Amino acid sequence: MAGMTVAPRRWAARLAAAAGLLVTVVALLIAPATSASAHAVLESSSPAAASIVPSGPSEVVLTFSESVRKVPGKIRIIAPDGSRADRGEPSFSGGVVTIPVDPAGARGTYLVSFRVISADSHPVSGAFTYSVGAPSTPPVDSGTDSRANPVVETAVKVARFLGYAGLVLLVGPALVLAALWPRRLSRRGPTRLAWTGLGLVAVATLADLWLQVPYTAGGGLFDVTGEGFGSVFGSAFGAAHLVRLGLLAASVFLLRPLLARPAGRADAIILAVLGGAALLTWPLAGHPAASPAPAVSVVVDAIHLGSMAVWLGGLLMLAVFLLRQADERELGAILPIWSRWAALAVSALLLAGTVQALIEVATLQALFDTTYGRLLLAKIGLFALVIAVAAYSRKLVRSRVAAQRPVPVRRAVLVELAVTVVVLAVSATLVQTTPARTAGAAPSAGAEAGLFSTRLSSPLLSVEVEVSPAERGNNSVHLYAYDKANQPLLVAEWKATVALPSAGIEPIEVPLLRLTDSHAYGDISLPTAGEWQLKITARTTDIDQATVTATVPIR
Repeated sequence: MAGMTVAPRRWAARLAAAAGLLVTVVALLIAPATSASAHAVLESSSPAAASIVPSGPSEVVLTFSESVRKVPGKIRIIAPDGSRADRGEPSFSGGVVTIPVDPAGARGTYLVSFRVISADSHPVSGAFTYSVGAPSTPPVDSGTDSRANPVVETAVKVARFLGYAGLVLLVGPALVLAALWPRRLSRRGPTRLAWTGLGLVAVATLADLWLQVPYTAGGGLFDVTGEGFGSVFGSAFGAAHLVRLGLLAASVFLLRPLLARPAGRADAIILAVLGGAALLTWPLAGHPAASPAPAVSVVVDAIHLGSMAVWLGGLLMLAVFLLRQADERELGAILPIWSRWAALAVSALLLAGTVQALIEVATLQALFDTTYGRLLLAKIGLFALVIAVAAYSRKLVRSRVAAQRPVPVRRAVLVELAVTVVVLAVSATLVQTTPARTAGAAPSAGAEAGLFSTRLSSPLLSVEVEVSPAERGNNSVHLYAYDKANQPLLVAEWKATVALPSAGIEPIEVPLLRLTDSHAYGDISLPTAGEWQLKITARTTDIDQATVTATVPIR
């Protein structure tokens, strides 16, 4: 009778798993195609930025370096009198965006502001002016700031970290319980850990979907709309996350018996296939899907992520359970097997990481000159430390000392875990950073090569400063004002100067253009390298103003 009860359950579990695989295949087939670069860059516009045209154009055309998608309500053209000059919805064709404009508009300077979604799901925003007939005082965009809310940006990174952590907590217990767990020990603790991991992955996936709406639109945590969700769900990013949720739901049916008792071979194989399919959803929703070699990047990134989960999850099981509860005989059998698994996982990590670096960094200079490259170097340094500790642990296992005296191994494992948690945090930041190949390819277009960024605080407000490319010659300056609650703050007037006292260069005024109530932009030519002093004054009312100063290193 019990056998008759188990058989239908296994059949139902396998059917659910097969359904999950079918959903994955269908989603991959219908997901929008992505182009071969990440983080779009505005390559040109018509009319050109800062140009003067004799008569008003009937349309403004933006040409990006890759295909882009619409962010509802985030492409605007402001006439000299502050009214909207664009007419109707912009049209998108690959990397070309066409914005209808009233050709009978007034003479003067027009402001074009935009926010679009690049092929790797990241928003790209910017602004420029052009003039009809003759220049005039540039208008101010009274709409919402096109820049991502800093709270939302931080929340996105936290959600990515929780997703990685949940994957580790899920894979480690499932793998060890399926292959290495002694029968005499209770499975309750590892089972709870695995369900916690699955819950974290599910919650992080839902959080990713929610946060993607304000992240792409530039709003706060709760600035979500039905149109925004529709746009996210209709993208490759949304499809990958929905598939992940489906695969997680399907895996529950097979995970429950595996965690309770050793699973059959067929169930284990199906669960492994489901897990591999779920791993693919991470790179399909990020940089790898938009790399110059997307098929290679997606597979390599999935291998990298899976190897990390196996290694770190196994270490967690060793530290928390096996090295505490297993006896000498059991450890003598378990540790050599785990040591081989760890060596394979580390080898896969190194190989996959090398391929990733070659694709995403592209040049040796970009490795040192871009934010992405420097984060990658930090990750490599931390990883080298972990490898050294792992080599020490493996030496103990080979000498048979670990089974007799597990305390030294447990300490080494704890060190590995502590450092790899930091590696996970760096990885969560990397996936939100412009790849070095893109940043290094177009520094003049505002990419991250040589970007200087800092937050300056005063009793009245805080100012976020971005100077790019922070090199001799022409530089763009972006200023963003925030109040004490970290919300955009209306600034009535901006003033800024730069000086280089060490070279005897007196303060030079930076001409600033107000793009929104809280955002100002300026261009300035810096003739020499050195530690330039950037002094910024922001007036918020007739009587309230604050002055802050930043030291900007110019190469």
